[in-house]
Amino acid sequence: MTAARSEGGPVTVRFVAEASGDRAAVVEVDGAPRWTYVHGARRRPFIHPVTTPAGHVLSVDAPADHPWHHGLWFTIKYVNGENFWEEYDDYGVLRHDGVPAVERDGRVSLVGALRWIRPDRETVVIDEQRRLTHVPLDRDAYAIDLATTIVPRVDVVLDRTQFTTWGGYGGLSFRGRPDFHDTTITTVGTAGDRVLGERGPWLGLSGLVDGDAPAGIALLDAPSNAAHPVPWYASTKADTYGDDGWSNFVNAAMLWGGPLRLGAGEPLRLRYRVVVHDGAWDATQLARAHRAFVADLAARGATPGT
Repeated sequence: MTAARSEGGPVTVRFVAEASGDRAAVVEVDGAPRWTYVHGARRRPFIHPVTTPAGHVLSVDAPADHPWHHGLWFTIKYVNGENFWEEYDDYGVLRHDGVPAVERDGRVSLVGALRWIRPDRETVVIDEQRRLTHVPLDRDAYAIDLATTIVPRVDVVLDRTQFTTWGGYGGLSFRGRPDFHDTTITTVGTAGDRVLGERGPWLGLSGLVDGDAPAGIALLDAPSNAAHPVPWYASTKADTYGDDGWSNFVNAAMLWGGPLRLGAGEPLRLRYRVVVHDGAWDATQLARAHRAFVADLAARGATPGT
């Protein structure tokens, strides 16, 4: 048996200005875009488009039903009762201190500091160090590794809206394009169209895009993370929101079970891997990807958030 061949060509980063005027970093393989980190977004930084090796865009930015959903992003809903999720009325924002640095250690990473700013647009409540790393896997898949450390400047309570018919969300999230269709959510032991707080080390979303091309995305939770194995909150169907079509929302709902309290200066370190792939992945492939992630963390001596 021969080893799988990873995507060929150099990994490069190109800094651009989006049509919105926001600054962004486009990560490319052999000149073809794979993912774009909009680090200059005024509300919060996010990744969009998220593109498979075959060139299929999976993500959507600011859909009409939830314009505060931005491709692939990380934030907490409530910090000391103030909203850092929805982008209306009074809400907090996440902003980079300058342009992220590009670091190379055999892989390419974007590294930078962020400030979580309260709704008054002046007071910083949390400082964050964030690293996004492009990880080649094989010719049909790559990963984006997120390593983040958040450090509050004051005592904080990180919280969510308690789940009733919706809620429980906060943390790493993905929103897929509405014509990413016939999608299925796969977790440990189940496959279907909705997941409500079931715990697991990984979750996969696979379906058809650009007509009938199979593709998907998987979120992998590091064993060192708070609440591991994380509860998942996800839905493929837009009727969750009272609409027609496909919602394709996935959240690693680390606060599903309740709020998390941090003292001033107390760090919270988190690591995730997001696998972007062509083809439909089953539970066996997802479990294998998670084992490879854990082994990679151990081999690289990685400390979450660094």
